[in-house]
Amino acid sequence: MDIQLKRGLLDVCVLAAIKGKDSYGYQIIKDIKPYLELSESTLYTILKRLESAHLLTVRTAEHDGRLRKYYHITEQGLRRLEEFQSDWEEILRLYRFITKEK
Repeated sequence: MDIQLKRGLLDVCVLAAIKGKDSYGYQIIKDIKPYLELSESTLYTILKRLESAHLLTVRTAEHDGRLRKYYHITEQGLRRLEEFQSDWEEILRLYRFITKEK
């Protein structure tokens, strides 16, 4: 798969994983696991990229005596998810064109 396309899809998957509630790394991996395999190193690279793009924010809180980073989707992140859903219709049309029987 094209690396840019895959990168964009992974970003949207992570945003979707935290859309409903704030979450932390291990939980995000568990939530995504039924759909795709995602390593911790890949996830944390994605999370840093999304934070730099202001698509999510990070807060640190204590949990069981340890500090844990929680990720929260921003309004800009929600708009990115909406854009993806709109773009997805176009992607499906292109897919149908590419895979049509001749």
